[in-house]
Amino acid sequence: MNRILINSFVGLIALIGILSFAFWLTKDPTSNIQASLPGEDNREAGNLIEEIVRIGENFNLFENEAPEMQGTWPQFRGENFDNIVSEKQNLKDSWSADEPEILWSVELGEGHAGPAIYKGRVYVLDYDEETREDALRCFSFADGKEIWRRSYGVHVKRNHGMSRTVPTVTEDYVVTIGPRCHVMCVERETGDFIWGIDMVKEYGTTIPQWYTAQCPLVVNDKVILSPGGSTIMMAVDIHSGEILWETPNEMQWKMSHSSIVPMNFNGRNMYVYSADGGVCGIAADGEDEGAVLWQSNAWNHSVVAPSPVILDGGRIFLTAGYGAGGMMIRLNPQGGKFEVEVITEYQAKDGLACEQQTPVIWDGHLFGILPKDGGSNRNQLVCVHPDDVQTMVWTSGKDSRFGLGPYIIADEKMYILDDDGTLTMIKPDKNRYIQLAQKKILDGHDAWGPLAIADGRLLMRDSKTMVCLDVGE
Repeated sequence: MNRILINSFVGLIALIGILSFAFWLTKDPTSNIQASLPGEDNREAGNLIEEIVRIGENFNLFENEAPEMQGTWPQFRGENFDNIVSEKQNLKDSWSADEPEILWSVELGEGHAGPAIYKGRVYVLDYDEETREDALRCFSFADGKEIWRRSYGVHVKRNHGMSRTVPTVTEDYVVTIGPRCHVMCVERETGDFIWGIDMVKEYGTTIPQWYTAQCPLVVNDKVILSPGGSTIMMAVDIHSGEILWETPNEMQWKMSHSSIVPMNFNGRNMYVYSADGGVCGIAADGEDEGAVLWQSNAWNHSVVAPSPVILDGGRIFLTAGYGAGGMMIRLNPQGGKFEVEVITEYQAKDGLACEQQTPVIWDGHLFGILPKDGGSNRNQLVCVHPDDVQTMVWTSGKDSRFGLGPYIIADEKMYILDDDGTLTMIKPDKNRYIQLAQKKILDGHDAWGPLAIADGRLLMRDSKTMVCLDVGE
């Protein structure tokens, strides 16, 4: 009798298990996808259900218009990749108690994605948590009203924010890279979808920890990308999405948080990329376009956010956080290619190093904010000479610490945003730290998104809000 009861009980448990499994299968499949996403480091594989992402599938048009303006900030770190505004802005040298005025503000999904500006329009790659979509949003630079939105469904877990890239804008197109490595190209004015690439699906890209931060580079109508996976670098025709060339990833390096920068040295144009695993230069033109001109794994760190800083004489400054510190290398011509010489390497406490933001060159000197492991000078703005990046010319001092940045230079003024939304204006000077003004602007946290300036207006954000400031005269 007891055996019969036991068998019945076991059978009941099995039946409950089968019914539970059947119920699990009939649930909304998106919940299964969300649960099976790669987790905090985004490196696990094998989703229970393959997610189908239709890049650019959705579009919303709003009844707002944007008056045309003159200024542009068309891509990450600006037109010349140096984080310096080349156009004259006529910016104020000081602020009164009620300045700078907030002209408008918009709420964004949690993240650190910076804006691009083009002739009266602002472009931001956002993430909508409610609809679970990457969304390229186009706003009027005049009043902040949304003009259109091009989006696509993709499941992203919050992981110190979500979107964190800057669109690249040309006269005709906008190109974006989403948190999970989806590349999208749309028509600049209308938002019409042109083409898309899923780098994970098509190239085996490993999504970086804390999601993609690589910003697309556009040179001569070619979109330059570094997927990692099977291809370390590639060029795409911006008009059609046609793949023009691919560089095999024989080094087996992975995508980092850094962005590709152009370089010209010894008569060669090249693209320089600081990957997860090493740094390389890829031919940008000529019969060998797309070929590896040089590579080195002497610089080998898994969390690299700042872009390489191109200096004279074939020198390249590399830096990263999480204990990486800094390294100066030099390219030495060898026939049609180059050998890589390591000039100096050091920890963050022993010289210029940055965790998130890329150092800026001004008046022959390098300026950057030291990471949290930068010793007694941690989180301070520092100035060094490129010939001796381990010696501080000056630091901003223990009472002027800025967290993780960001910063930008315009009209011989440097704007620095600290983590909690306080904006500081200084005079960039190679001899000393000169503060001109300071004001608390935002009440949020993690204000890490890159800044943008055009037409006397400064765009800045914290983790959830973007504001437009009047900083002009």
